[in-house]
Amino acid sequence: MDTFIGIRFKKETAKRFQEFSRTHFKTHTEAMEAILDFFFYNEISPKENLGPTGRTIEAKLLKRINAVIAIMRDVEKTQTKPTVAMLQSLFEMEEPEKKALILEKKYAEEKKKVRFREKRNNTNQL
Repeated sequence: MDTFIGIRFKKETAKRFQEFSRTHFKTHTEAMEAILDFFFYNEISPKENLGPTGRTIEAKLLKRINAVIAIMRDVEKTQTKPTVAMLQSLFEMEEPEKKALILEKKYAEEKKKVRFREKRNNTNQL
């Protein structure tokens, strides 16, 4: 059987450790070993600040992702869709409808017809 040693902690710190140990481990010894192993394997000090928490990083990422989505939608509306429409209209195989020109034969023929004529009098009298 392993031997135990007594370590003196402040009462508040000991209660916090006991609550933590009960929720995550079977014994206080396992809890302390896990804590020490964590700092040893990750080569960090408990006094170091690890930077922003996971929640703040997630919030910043979500903001950036929303900004990127907004930029992509703007590019799609202003550049991609109009460009695709122009390219499709260029590569369509349909022949354009033939519209009548302004100076077409019909108009020229109508112009040849005289609308008003003098009265023909065979006797040439006034």
